[in-house]
Amino acid sequence: MFPRRPAWAGRNYTLLTGAAVVTNLGSHGALIAAAFAVLDAGGSGGDVGLVAAARTLPLVLFLLIGGAIADRIPRHHVMVAANILNCLSQAAFAVLVLAGDPQLWQMMLLTALCGTGTAFFNPAAEGMLLSSVSGEHSNRAFALFRMAMNGAGIGGAALGGAMIAAIGPGWVLALDAAAFAVAGALRAFLDVGRVAERTSGGGLLADLREGWVEFRSRPWLWSIVLQFSVVVAVVGAAEAVYGPLVARDQLGGPAPWGLALGFFGLGTIGGALLMMLWKPRRLLLVGTLCVFPLALPSAGLAVPLPVWGLCAVMFVSGTAIEVFGVSWMTTMHQEIPEEMFSRVSAYDWFGSLSMLPLATAVAGPVESAIGRTSALWGCAALVVLVTAAVLLVPDVRHMTRKPSTPAEPSPADSSLTESTPATSSPAGV
Repeated sequence: MFPRRPAWAGRNYTLLTGAAVVTNLGSHGALIAAAFAVLDAGGSGGDVGLVAAARTLPLVLFLLIGGAIADRIPRHHVMVAANILNCLSQAAFAVLVLAGDPQLWQMMLLTALCGTGTAFFNPAAEGMLLSSVSGEHSNRAFALFRMAMNGAGIGGAALGGAMIAAIGPGWVLALDAAAFAVAGALRAFLDVGRVAERTSGGGLLADLREGWVEFRSRPWLWSIVLQFSVVVAVVGAAEAVYGPLVARDQLGGPAPWGLALGFFGLGTIGGALLMMLWKPRRLLLVGTLCVFPLALPSAGLAVPLPVWGLCAVMFVSGTAIEVFGVSWMTTMHQEIPEEMFSRVSAYDWFGSLSMLPLATAVAGPVESAIGRTSALWGCAALVVLVTAAVLLVPDVRHMTRKPSTPAEPSPADSSLTESTPATSSPAGV
């Protein structure tokens, strides 16, 4: 007999979580498959970087537009359309690889289309998720959602690597396309019957301006996004560029680095389990303190630590960032009006990712100029400095979890659709 799902895990939440698991299983394997497709076609490491950049650039460029559109029309329409684009682009990529002799420009173009779909999908998906749970259960719901996504990502990467070795990258890309099709079908069944019709407003630019006003009016929001523009950039450079180089030169090859990344993933699952049981009162203070451990992997690579030590610090940093992630989503759910969810989320994504392409591009020249060890210590120091600076913002130190009102949806109304929960925002309260 299957266990009964919790009352707070309504139809929309369950569909969103299930679809996210399906797409993460496919996408994490496909990221590895894309790299091997480039290498199998005779490409170099630089070509792999170009294909990765082709995915990231449109993601950054179109995030704000995607957020504005998701707050103008039903979010599930944006999500399904983005899934269709991702499905078609990955299917074409798979056919190209399976047919043999794919050209670099073709792989870059198809990867860019996939990144464009992701740019429109992410703000809509985050807005839909934030509006699918009630205030009382938000901490547990977000923790479970993130645990499911992270677990699927770990499994997808492991399964994808094994399948690439067995049947080749083309078939893994084809399975990713199928995963997008399944996820899009699941999201098409989201219940939006009670969602109030969204007004057209004054146009796309006016919507973006409204989102910017909402974003800049909250010091806790823009200060943490600025913090993460640096944190994501230096952690990304350390893990994408310096980590593999240290593993190759000092740890015995790629296997130890893959093991360390696996422990990071296990840490995220541990952090999500912790947050299902713990509801810290000072959300942002606890979350920000948990950003400091993100300096540990860079420091561990700078030493470098033996493999077991590196696995330990990766596990700790994975646990810590998951505590931050759940605290951040809970704060957004509590403080941001429902009609602004997607636009504010888009500014969050845009700011956090904006410096990542530059950081990965200059990682090599910085290493040549000051040495790899100094570059890694610099990455660790920047994480500590910007995180300490954010703690100077009063709202970050004093933001508290608001008590939930007793009014909750009845069992007959447990789908928890995109209508605004009574406790989800200051306006709602």
